[in-house]
Amino acid sequence: MQIESLKVFCDLAETESFTKAAQINNVTQSAVSQQISSLERQFKSLLIERSKKKFRLTREGQVLYEFAKQIIQTHDSLHSKLQEIKDIISGTIRVATIYSIGLHDLPPYIKKFLKSYPTVNVHVEYRRANQVYDDVLSNVVDVGLVAYPTRESKLETVSLRKDPLVLICHPQHPFAKNKSVKLKAITGQKFIGFEPDIPTRKALDKILKDTNVEVNHVMEFDNIETVKRAVEIDAGISIVPQGTILQEVAKQTLTQIQLEDGDFYRPLAAIYKKNKVLSPAVKQFLAILKEG
Repeated sequence: MQIESLKVFCDLAETESFTKAAQINNVTQSAVSQQISSLERQFKSLLIERSKKKFRLTREGQVLYEFAKQIIQTHDSLHSKLQEIKDIISGTIRVATIYSIGLHDLPPYIKKFLKSYPTVNVHVEYRRANQVYDDVLSNVVDVGLVAYPTRESKLETVSLRKDPLVLICHPQHPFAKNKSVKLKAITGQKFIGFEPDIPTRKALDKILKDTNVEVNHVMEFDNIETVKRAVEIDAGISIVPQGTILQEVAKQTLTQIQLEDGDFYRPLAAIYKKNKVLSPAVKQFLAILKEG
């Protein structure tokens, strides 16, 4: 019996998916099936009830999962400790991030990290917020980067920074001549928003509701880039994180306007699975993210 087989089994038990377990361990689905069958032969027990309707561990499978998890955590802790003693920072870091953080916030940190630790491979996946949480919980990635982090008992949350929210409009829009406006001023305006399930959209809806402001949502998108493109063609105004529009403001394709009503911002955070043994590389990566 090998540690790798136990890890595959635990990943399968947690994700309830042969596809995800294969993805996490960089093997084929067939290889996952073979390793599970090998464990069943070794322990002379059925570990998984194979049904198309629902994935379920048998009683023996649940016992193996609980003990295998302890074995893997001990193994990972030992490996991490030996790397720290030898001052080795290497390996692969798997990161899932929402688009806006991945495109605008993350690049300078990755550049700084790789300059200090060139032997580490940082693999970044761009995902919707709910998918980031799923990937972290199922061990598909080591770290997730999100905005407006939600409380989750199985996750650790590391606060990073706060990105101010600003109003944006076309340079020829009547608002463009103002350095700041009150939220009441945007009542009834054509508004380019995020889709309803996006955390930033939920936060903006609450801000507008709390200030009794109603806007006319004419377009909704799932990413910041498309929102900006719509505002650039003067389809409407929007409220977005300031850090996502630096290039457009510099090129004068968008105008940013401060909001007078309060300190509105978007909190950013890193998340990882609770009780996960962090490698020295992941610890250093998180340290650099927090420096910002």
